[in-house]
Parts: sequence; C-alpha cells; structure tokens
Amino acid sequence: MTEIELGYGEETITFNFDTDRFSLLAQRGSSQVPLTDVEIGAAFDTTIDSPPLDELISDADSVLIVVSDATRATGSAQIVNLLIRRLIQGGISPSNIAIIFATGIHRPVTDQEKLELLTPFIVQRIRTIVHDAYNPENLIVLGVTERGVEVQVNKALTEFSKTIVVGGIGFHYFAGFTGGRKSICPGLASSATIEGTHMLALDFEKGGRKAGVGTGLLDGNAVHEECERVANLVNPSFVVNSVVDEKKRIVGLWCGHWRTSHRTACQAYLKGHSVEISAKRDLVLVSCGGFPHDINLIQAHKALDMAAYACKEGGAIILVAQCRDGLGRSDFLKWFESATSAALEKRLQDKYEVNGQTAWSLLLKAERYRVFLVSDLPPHEVRQMRMVPVPSVQAALDDIGSTTEGYIMPRGAAYLPRQV
Repeated sequence: MTEIELGYGEETITFNFDTDRFSLLAQRGSSQVPLTDVEIGAAFDTTIDSPPLDELISDADSVLIVVSDATRATGSAQIVNLLIRRLIQGGISPSNIAIIFATGIHRPVTDQEKLELLTPFIVQRIRTIVHDAYNPENLIVLGVTERGVEVQVNKALTEFSKTIVVGGIGFHYFAGFTGGRKSICPGLASSATIEGTHMLALDFEKGGRKAGVGTGLLDGNAVHEECERVANLVNPSFVVNSVVDEKKRIVGLWCGHWRTSHRTACQAYLKGHSVEISAKRDLVLVSCGGFPHDINLIQAHKALDMAAYACKEGGAIILVAQCRDGLGRSDFLKWFESATSAALEKRLQDKYEVNGQTAWSLLLKAERYRVFLVSDLPPHEVRQMRMVPVPSVQAALDDIGSTTEGYIMPRGAAYLPRQV
C-alpha cells in the first residue's frame, strides 16, 4: 500500500491505496525549487515585450498594485514586498502607492486575509483598497467592447499613473487560464461587465458550452478574448504572472507586457501541468489541494471539472473539499431548484448570472457521474446539489465497490488530464 496526503483546508487527509488499482495523476520527476528574492527581483528586469520595471517607473509616478483575493494562491506576499521595496528605492513615496484586491464578485477581503496576502509590514505602511463590483460610486465607464459589453471598472484604475498587476497562473474551466487579464476583468470590473463577458461561455442557440471555450484554451475562446478587450482599455503598465507549487511557494515567474507575458506563462503552465492518460477510468478521487482552492464550493468545483476529464461517463468521482466558507454565495442553492441542467440553462438564458453558470456546470457533472463529496457542508445542501455527502473517502469507496480502478488527483485544479 502507498500513502498519500490529500489537502483538506489547512490540513490533510491520509489515504492508503493499492498502486495496482489507482494511478496517480500529478507532476512527475523532482519538485521545482522555489524562487529566491534575488531571482524574483531579476525577473522584474528580465521582461517579455516590456522595458524592465525600473525603466517603466519614475519618482514622479503614483502606482496602483493589483493583487488577488484569498481564493487564489499567487505568492503575493513575497512579490509585493519586493515590488514595494523596488518602487521606494526608485524614489516613489509610500503615500503614492496603493494596493487593490481584485475580488470580482467574491466577498470582501478580511483584515486577517490582508495580513496573509501582503504581510503585516505592508498592510501597516501601504493603503489598501477592496473592490466592490456592485457599488456604482466606485466604478467608472471606460467604453464599450466590439461585442457591445459596457466596460465598467474600479475607478482607482484611472487615478494612478501606473498600474502593476500581480496574478497567478492556473487552469480555468471556461476562461482557459487564470491570471493576467482576469485581474482586471472580472477582478476589478462591475457585476454587469462580469456578466457580459462570462455569459459568452454559453451557446444559447445550440445549447451547452460555446465552441472554443474550455480549460487550457485561449485562441478562439470568446470569454478570454472579451476579458482581454476589457483589459486593453485599462492597459496595465506591468504584469507579474506567478506559478506556485503545492506549498504555495513561487516556482515560476513571467513579467512584462500584460498580454504577451500572460500568454507565455500560460503556454509554459499547460506544458508543465498536463498529465497524459491512455484511457478514462470508472473512478476518480480528486482533492482540490487544500486551502485556498477548497475555500468554498464554487472554487472547489474547478477540481471537479478537471476530474471529469479522467472519468468515464457514468463513473464515480470522489471530491475532497473542506469548503470552510460554505458554498461561496448565499443564493447559490437557488439554481438547484431546477429539475435538470437543461432547465437550469434555460433559466440562465432568460436571466444570466455568473454563479448560475457554475451551478449549471456542477449539475451537469452530477447528472453524468456519481459525485461523492467529503466536506464540511451540511448534508442536505450537498444532496440538493445532486451530490452524495460522505464522511470520508473510505465511506465513498465502500459504496462504489472495491474492484473499480481509478485515478487519484491530489491537486485537482492544477493538472489537466489529456487522453493520448
């Protein structure tokens, strides 16, 4: 038997498995070495389609730094500390620097999360701003995209002479990848602009997902392209794209132009985070990888989506996700009043909401597979979402049967199974 630790919030669940029954879908070879402060500082100077950071910023500038909220692991504490130090060394006063959290339509960042995302040293010295996608007083209209989406973003993006975006690269189930332009839209966009871009993921004429939209896809991806159009109206001065390992340590960094550095980082991520499988199997055991990836069910769904790439139709998926913040939205369960995913899709066509699309994607999987959920969520909520609540991985396996062969995905959202 082989032992593996599956992330569950800030802790782990130990699982012993037979290698004749289960195959591990994870990174092969030795672990990457975390980047040092010196190496990160060098990345600010070794840029993609952009002058080095020091040449972009002068002592006459005011700088807004955009960072992700607690639902993302980006290594922001280390990066922002080094950025702030570099800016101050360049003659910029701390009073002319601010940090804004790209929350999108997520809940506000808590005081404790600010300390964790930035360190107490930075929080005590640099002004922080929390985005509110629903408050028109904090928003400004920049224009309209070619597709007719009105671009409303946080007005702080227009109040500083330079904007530096810090984001993490990972897979996204309909935008292709996280990071880059997503820190602007949806990160700092209004709820209406977010809806206008995200609804492009669905094909309301043919039904289902629109062609070109999906995990690891950029070219021809309508959502990605529309988010880029929004970001283009902002035109960030400099972007830092990070990749972190399972311990949230920075192991990769691509800096420079907001569009091309992001695309380069995504290409590298796809190459390093794809796992080949010869065939799908009847069982997939998937962990989100712990906090923050399983902070709530809306975020945990991303690991479920990845597991579906490795599971046979009608098979079983065991999802390990603590969901310490619950569902992620107080109104999320309303979507599961629909009898089927087709009925839910019709509701979205009549009145689209971003989290309704997540609910549709989750319900679609619950119809295609038997989904068992190990979490802290109330069992009745899990059942309402058509999943099976179980107290442990073993309880789910007892229900499934002892002979079913499967895959184990210890960092569910971080690795894309690709059949060859």
